Amino acid sequence: MQLKRFGKLAGIVAAMCAVFAMSAGFAQGATPAPGYEAFLGCQTAAENPKSEFCIRSVIKSGYFEMGTKKVPIENPIPMTGNVDSEIQNFGATSQGGLKPVKQKVPGGVVGLTGLTWLLEILGSEALTLYAVTEAVGPPSLALTSIALPIRVHLINSTLGNNCYVGSVSNPIKLNMITGTTSPPPPNTPITGKEPELGFEPAREIIQAKNGTFVDNSFSTPGASGCVLTLFGFIPISINGLVNTQSGLPAPAGTNETVQNIDTEFAPTALVFP
Repeated sequence: MQLKRFGKLAGIVAAMCAVFAMSAGFAQGATPAPGYEAFLGCQTAAENPKSEFCIRSVIKSGYFEMGTKKVPIENPIPMTGNVDSEIQNFGATSQGGLKPVKQKVPGGVVGLTGLTWLLEILGSEALTLYAVTEAVGPPSLALTSIALPIRVHLINSTLGNNCYVGSVSNPIKLNMITGTTSPPPPNTPITGKEPELGFEPAREIIQAKNGTFVDNSFSTPGASGCVLTLFGFIPISINGLVNTQSGLPAPAGTNETVQNIDTEFAPTALVFP
């Protein structure tokens, strides 16, 4: 197989990270051939006739900043699935999709709410806060850009199970690019980086590494569903506290994300011979 067959893949390296949790409804699939185990979660051609390429994408690092809160991406986020010959129609088995990897939020619940007295009652360990990004719609992909609506799930037992920033009806709309942004003030332009293209002949795998996609022009809505339950049975909404302490809602020009991503693509026919 010639490298040129994969040329169109290079610019959409990070796009695969955008299909968060889209595999939940699929059945468990086949086992990849030896040497292709990392592509577990890709659909075979029998499962999906449009499956031409299996993909594995990993968000290695970066950060997501909304309002006054900046969450570093310290735990790599893997995603596997498949696309057609035009790099469209993403699909996956129940073993694929983007994994819901938790990222630790600096300052924890106290930093999020400003309720310092919680430390005396629960202690710092119980107030550790995590963030998980979830897609609430399909991505729109281009050679050097990704458009994706998301919400951020804030996870800690003291906040209840439904504490989110953004929602299906009012999402955070990311429009990430590898070029230079043109944000409204007070943000200033930042620049991404197109991925480096490589090829592994032995397994016929295209490698697109060290791509950086950026966006600092999006707005962020306020929090919803955040509930503090006192004495185990008195629920109190703290959306207002979260918003005040975190600078939410945050208008365009006051938020930013940078994502560093590696991606591999392999012909489905070789992953499942």
